[in-house]
Amino acid sequence: MIAGTACNARALLLGTRLDLSNWPEAETLARMPLAVRVPGGGIAVLFRYGAAVLFGVAPEAERALRERLAPLVENRYRSADEESLALRVEPGRAEGLADGALVVQSGGVARLQLVADVLSKSALLAHYETRLAAEFDRIEPFALQLESHGRIQWRTREHLQRIGALLRMEQRMVGRAEIGEKPELLWDHPELERLYALLEAEFEVRERLAVMERKLDLAGRTVRTLVDLINARHSLRVEWYIVALIVVEILLTLYGMWFR
Repeated sequence: MIAGTACNARALLLGTRLDLSNWPEAETLARMPLAVRVPGGGIAVLFRYGAAVLFGVAPEAERALRERLAPLVENRYRSADEESLALRVEPGRAEGLADGALVVQSGGVARLQLVADVLSKSALLAHYETRLAAEFDRIEPFALQLESHGRIQWRTREHLQRIGALLRMEQRMVGRAEIGEKPELLWDHPELERLYALLEAEFEVRERLAVMERKLDLAGRTVRTLVDLINARHSLRVEWYIVALIVVEILLTLYGMWFR
């Protein structure tokens, strides 16, 4: 439970993965996702895909928690992407967004886990929206080269690295974070379906994921096309080398026949 009637929820994307396998059971409030007590007050909901969502956690307690999480983070980001939401507990009022805050009927752990799930996914989407925009900025000059000159100057390895980066994005969003799937929490708490639908619509999770998937597909096809063009050019060059070697061999044979 969160103390008081209002608090701020903050999602922090710390890295690509959090190792939560050995988190102390005494501090655990719930699992799937992992909700824990924060020393100094407040609750944190932690996700294996590198996100931590804090509810009513004071700045000093947050710093201590982030120091504690640092050794558990894989591929830690230099600066954490954030997503925030004001939260108010009003038992007699219908749940929903009002005056820039989310009104919930209780501050129970299940509701906090649900809010955390959507906030963390929104933060992850924001992170990869920025990453994907940067990938398009890198790809665009080569597409312009191809349009203007009919050829490109770039090594196949760099294109393959771009493909690998795009595949990692898709794997994290769809495979590890399961952004397009409803949280398992709703199986045990079907009464929270409406709240989940409201939050998902507010943060446009499905719409943003659909746009990301289309952009990933386009970027992937673009890079694969560039790789195919480079490989075709290399293959043509090899074929010309083979032809040249055959011609040289024929000339040497004829030379040997004439001057034998």
